[in-house]
Amino acid sequence: MALFRIGAPHDNANFIRGEGLYLRPPEMRDFDQWVALRVESRDFLTPWEPTWPADDLTRTSFRRRMRRQAEEIDRDEAYPFFIFREGDHALLGGLTIGQIRRGVAQAGTFGYWMGAPHAGKGHMTKAVRAAAGFGFAALRLHRIEAACLPHNAPSMRLLERNGFQREGLARAYLRINGVWQDHVLFALLETDVGPVRREG
Repeated sequence: MALFRIGAPHDNANFIRGEGLYLRPPEMRDFDQWVALRVESRDFLTPWEPTWPADDLTRTSFRRRMRRQAEEIDRDEAYPFFIFREGDHALLGGLTIGQIRRGVAQAGTFGYWMGAPHAGKGHMTKAVRAAAGFGFAALRLHRIEAACLPHNAPSMRLLERNGFQREGLARAYLRINGVWQDHVLFALLETDVGPVRREG
């Protein structure tokens, strides 16, 4: 894993390189590739995500999302990334380090999605590993959290492969696909010995 940063600590130009992929903040030039992947993956993603707004796949909505995300980065609240394959720069999915809490917490939360054609191929495992290294080294987090639906076994295995530990069950934690659903809570500490720490 390599970290590349250009500019100030909270500049929008943050790049993360992993094993055969890289992560960078979304830009307007990504719209066509993003909307094509989301349309192709809608049935695959719907059970795992909040209900999509009616205008979710429009250019106007994407532009609003870009503005909101830039503001979140400026306020050190969240760091959204798109995940790209190195060889052909194909968009694979997305990962956000969100809900940043400073002070005595120094914590953030991972949220992620993978396009249907790219799922089950190990890309997200590598992206989570690289993003966790970025969270600890560049954002100076002490703790990274994640939550999975109890029946999302692949996502739970992904987190465990990266050293995340189960910490409990949160009842009716998030409204997913229009329904309040329980989630299994995971966390990784900067002091944990796992794939992220072994890679340095």
